[in-house]
Amino acid sequence: MTENITENITVFTHNSIRIRTGGEGAGNGNIYIDPFQMKIAPKDADFILITHDHFDHFSVEDIEKAACDHTILVVPEKMRDKAQEAAKLVSQIITVEPGKSYELSGQEERLEFETVPAYNLLKPFHPKSAGWVGYILKIEGRRIYIAGDTDATKEAKAVKCDVALVPVGGTYTMDAKKAAELVNDLQPAVAIPVHYGSVVGSPEDARIFAANVKAPVKVEIKIL
Repeated sequence: MTENITENITVFTHNSIRIRTGGEGAGNGNIYIDPFQMKIAPKDADFILITHDHFDHFSVEDIEKAACDHTILVVPEKMRDKAQEAAKLVSQIITVEPGKSYELSGQEERLEFETVPAYNLLKPFHPKSAGWVGYILKIEGRRIYIAGDTDATKEAKAVKCDVALVPVGGTYTMDAKKAAELVNDLQPAVAIPVHYGSVVGSPEDARIFAANVKAPVKVEIKIL
């Protein structure tokens, strides 16, 4: 069942992710996370989730490519004002805080998720006080963790998930080896490296990550 879920996960680039839900064909619900540098404009999002306000995660240009007339945009509470830049592109904006659970109802889809604090331990780029988040999406009986821009924090290490999408590019987040250590602690069925090959990091980071993740965790590289 987890394999079916990962088949419906696309990583376009960086932390730009789409998850299709709704069974075979998976066309009934579309969740986008941090759309960025989109080469297509599907305009079919039921939900768009933003982890934080940096340009490579909150891109109004790319939200426009994903959004349609019933899209719900989800942003951290401290992005409430900035999110207004995209207000005309979506039906409503919902704000969230770290460490809480939510359930949203869209036009036809419902989305249940938890938020996880996302922050740096020593680096200054993503302070804990900013209130940025990762998301644990509850989809088809499985928990999919999109970590956002974070280090291997105590909150990240406490996550329970079946699929983990974790940043590996270093500089602004944990690097590939630290990300592998986190995944080895979490023990999801599948780990997917993200946040490399565009703004920061390279395909080599994904290979280092994969080499350091221990069985039985399966690594799937989605950025090609």
